[in-house]
Amino acid sequence: MHKKYTLRTGSPYPHGAQVSEDGVNFSISSRHATQVELLLFSRHDSPQPFQAILLDKSKNHTFFSWHIFVENLPAGVWYGWRIDGPSLTRESGLRFDKQKLLVDPWARAVSDKVWRRAAACVPGDNTHCAMRAAVVDESEYDWEDDTPLAIRSEKAIIYELHVGGFTRHPSAKVKHPGTFAGLIEKIPYLQQLGITHVELLPVMAFDEQDVPPHTAELNLHNYWGYSTHSFFSPHPGYCVSPQQASHIREFRDLVKAMHQAGIGVIMDVVFNHTSEAGAEGPVINFKGITGNSFYLTDKFDKRIFHDYTGCGNTVNANHPLVSNFIISCLEYWVREMHVDGFRFDLASALARGEDGQVLQDPPVVWGIELSQKLAKAKLIAEAWDASGLYQVGNFPGYRWGEWNGMYRDTIRRFLRGDHGVANEVATRICGSSDLYQHQGRLPISGINFITCHDGFTLNDLFSYNHKHNAANGESNRDGCNNNLSYNCGAEGPTTNTAIKALRHKQAKNAFAILLLSHGVPMLLAGDEFLHSQQGNNNGYCQDNELSWLNWADSKQNADILRFVQQMIQLRKRHSSLMRRNFLTGTVLEHRDIADITWHGLTPDQPPEWNNSENRFLAYTLAGIDEEDADLHVVMNMSDDKLTLSLPNIQDRTWCLAVDTALKPPHDIIPSEQQKPLKKPVYSVDSHSVVVFENIESHLLNNASPSFFSKLAHMKIFDLNE
Repeated sequence: MHKKYTLRTGSPYPHGAQVSEDGVNFSISSRHATQVELLLFSRHDSPQPFQAILLDKSKNHTFFSWHIFVENLPAGVWYGWRIDGPSLTRESGLRFDKQKLLVDPWARAVSDKVWRRAAACVPGDNTHCAMRAAVVDESEYDWEDDTPLAIRSEKAIIYELHVGGFTRHPSAKVKHPGTFAGLIEKIPYLQQLGITHVELLPVMAFDEQDVPPHTAELNLHNYWGYSTHSFFSPHPGYCVSPQQASHIREFRDLVKAMHQAGIGVIMDVVFNHTSEAGAEGPVINFKGITGNSFYLTDKFDKRIFHDYTGCGNTVNANHPLVSNFIISCLEYWVREMHVDGFRFDLASALARGEDGQVLQDPPVVWGIELSQKLAKAKLIAEAWDASGLYQVGNFPGYRWGEWNGMYRDTIRRFLRGDHGVANEVATRICGSSDLYQHQGRLPISGINFITCHDGFTLNDLFSYNHKHNAANGESNRDGCNNNLSYNCGAEGPTTNTAIKALRHKQAKNAFAILLLSHGVPMLLAGDEFLHSQQGNNNGYCQDNELSWLNWADSKQNADILRFVQQMIQLRKRHSSLMRRNFLTGTVLEHRDIADITWHGLTPDQPPEWNNSENRFLAYTLAGIDEEDADLHVVMNMSDDKLTLSLPNIQDRTWCLAVDTALKPPHDIIPSEQQKPLKKPVYSVDSHSVVVFENIESHLLNNASPSFFSKLAHMKIFDLNE
């Protein structure tokens, strides 16, 4: 490994390290570079290179690209770049440092084993403690005919999870905790739960050392991963053997296993900022390679970074070179890694032009939407940034889904019993037509959620009125203050049985409303068995038992887990909950019933739309096909128990399916165990959700003993239809 390798001129394309039969081609793009050096290392933790190659500008430079071919160099070698160029001035903003070892932005595998962030924040040589990239041969992998899945969005149920936290707790009982391999071991659980997609918090290589000073003093590090530096490399911390540059293989194994189980993989991607932070942040790659073109900088003093993300810098996403980098990266993950979609963190930052102003038609956003290679990939925007830009219902493009923050806030207020929100709740659970219909978009444009990684868990939403983030080292200043939560009568854990019962009921209410809503539902991993972060609503730095899922909770709260599993099955057997188009209230052609009918306490009583005190909703949702069951849904978030009458639908009989006020297992009843109501009257407890399913009366009257056992499985829809 320590011999000196023979060199050739090399090719400017493709960028990165490209393995061939007779060696490796290296190429990197740096417009303003005056000197470029390639360093080769034997191992991921070698303190010094075994060969340093100074590129000849007259031979190894084509347009913006610097390139060299190293003959007979094997895969598994590690490398980095050193680049020199003009000095930093207010006019240029260039930050070249010829002593800094830079990691290749196109690297397929990186190591942070010897990385010291502090050393990259000051001038001088950091070769011994910098990241390295690996030469990876990507061609040697058996996909076993795998391709990205094509699950229609209206039939999707997304499950947001953290790869590390999902299996790091000892109770997970996996062979490789906190890794892609560990997650593979939990796929049977995901299948039993019934979700269709996992949405993985950032898995592109990120800097775990990127935390504020006071947080670092507590030996805490960046856990969530919203600090990407290498966009083509899976995170080494999620690999079993990162020192062997196994990143690509291990991530592919995860995707292939998920697909074999019928589960799609959506990646949470962070193209709004990088881990290089602001002017005082480290030089990792982009600062020392592309100069000021990769980030938004001040018009008059390019040494100053514009920060629309709250993380020190903002990616200059609509610069032609940067836009090409982003789109090429996304296409790579679909083409070579078979992922099924992307969720874009602070996506509205991508809508800003080079002057920081909001563009009506940002090229990068439209470029992503119109890419043929991304045509089947799901695109989901977190349609806001950290500087006040809020684009929910107005994000550029038409194919994009959006995290519906308005849905989250409205349903939280409804659940805690706020007055005056029932009308908006009706709009939200019907797909938020006020946000999307006028643009020609669909209910699937809204990703409905009540909780996500950022904020309270569902358990804590009903256990805390205030955030408790002191453990993060920022004196409880971090994290959102407006949680729209309700602790049900006590702050935090309690032995009061009435409060505990109410919290359980509220959790079931939340799941019922979410899974009855039109649009795409998203669940937060662990909510289904009431995972708690002890009131911490910003666990970005808590890589410990505070954030890790404790799988013992799945047994302790098995009743909630069962409820969620059954609610997912209920959703899947009702095509009326997975409509592609908005509800209109018009009568269906094949039946004398509207697609949706709103009621008061009785079917002939109109809903109280003009009553600002109203905290009650009731509606009948017609089955799409003549043989489909209808649903009658009642949501009572008032303090009173209400008695209501059910609508009379010709030749149909109502059966109780869900009542969140009842004790398990009677709180949700599988269809094969449902019994017809003797009378079309029912008492609905305060702060509860009740759902009825109906069935054609002649089928019920003539049912054989095996009828009900078959009923549960007769309308579980093909997700690809």
